[in-house]
Amino acid sequence: MATTRADVDESRRLAVVAARAADDKKGEDVRVLRVGDVLGITEYFVIASASNRRLVKTLVDHIEEIVRAELGRSPRRAEGVAEQQWVLVDYGDVVVHVFTDEVRAYYEIERLYRDVPTVDWTAGS
Repeated sequence: MATTRADVDESRRLAVVAARAADDKKGEDVRVLRVGDVLGITEYFVIASASNRRLVKTLVDHIEEIVRAELGRSPRRAEGVAEQQWVLVDYGDVVVHVFTDEVRAYYEIERLYRDVPTVDWTAGS
């Protein structure tokens, strides 16, 4: 199935909404990476971290709530919710990663994708 420009635009919009939702609840070092050209299974990663497990859960819950309210989308699945150290929220075209600070520093996911474009989610979407 071919990806259209409209699909990419909608994916970008979801990524920006998720990033802003993470930022609203004090997510740290929020980044949006355009991984579609190198990964092939998703278009964007949204990455955020939190200082503790409780805040990880708060971020994930808020992201899901805001994405549902603004875009009518629910995740296909979420992994790591019980542990609350690295929660992966999969929307298909966008994957949101919310880490504790320690786990994010350990896995250095941004290093793996350092050559992909980033999205300025703070500007108008």
